[in-house]
Amino acid sequence: MELDGLFAGLGNPGPEYAHTRHNFGFMLADMLLEDCRAKGRCDQLSGGKGRYEAFKCRLPGKNGGTWLVVKPLTFMNRSGEAVLPLLRYYRVPLENLLVAHDELDIPFGRLRIKIGGGSAGHKGIDSIAEVAGSKEFYRLRLGIGKPAGYDTVSFVLGRFGAEENEHMETILNAALKGFYTFAREGFTPAQRRINAFALPKKENSAGE
Repeated sequence: MELDGLFAGLGNPGPEYAHTRHNFGFMLADMLLEDCRAKGRCDQLSGGKGRYEAFKCRLPGKNGGTWLVVKPLTFMNRSGEAVLPLLRYYRVPLENLLVAHDELDIPFGRLRIKIGGGSAGHKGIDSIAEVAGSKEFYRLRLGIGKPAGYDTVSFVLGRFGAEENEHMETILNAALKGFYTFAREGFTPAQRRINAFALPKKENSAGE
C-alpha cells in the first residue's frame, strides 16, 4: 500500500475521556474521518491488537493523496507504541508524519503547525519522539490555553466549557482545512493558513 503520509490524532480511549481537552487530536481525527467517509473515500484497516484504530483515506479534492489516519488506543503517554509500528509497516518516512494534539502553550482558539523542536511537556509527543528516536515530524498544535491556578493534569483531562464548545466546530473546521492544505500544497502554505487562524473577537454590548 503506497501512502502519502500518516495523520495521527492523539487522545485517550474510553468514554470517560471523550471531549476532554487532551482528546482534541481525537476530535480532529474524527472530523477528518467523517469528511472522508461522506465522500466514500475511507476504509478501516483490520488488526492493531487494541493499540490503534487505523483507516486508509483518500483525501477529498485534487492532489490530496492517500493518507493513513490513526487514533492511538495505547493512552497518551504511550502513543509512540501505536504510531511507530504503522510507520514501519507501511514504510512511511518520519517526515511524512503529522500529529495533531492539544497544546497548553497556545491560547484556545488559535492553531499552529511546526516540525521538530520541544514538546512543551506533552507526553504523547514525547512518546513518539522517544520511540522514533527523532523529533523531526510535523505537529498540528490545537490551542487549549492554561488558565492560572489550574493543576495541569486536571485541566487537560477536564472537558471543554460551554463557551468553548460554541466555537469547537469552527476551530476543528479550520484545523481540517489547514491539514488539507498541508497534504496538497506542503508546509509553508499550510503554516500561513493555520497560523493566521483566530476566532472572531467578541463585540461588546452597548454601554459596556
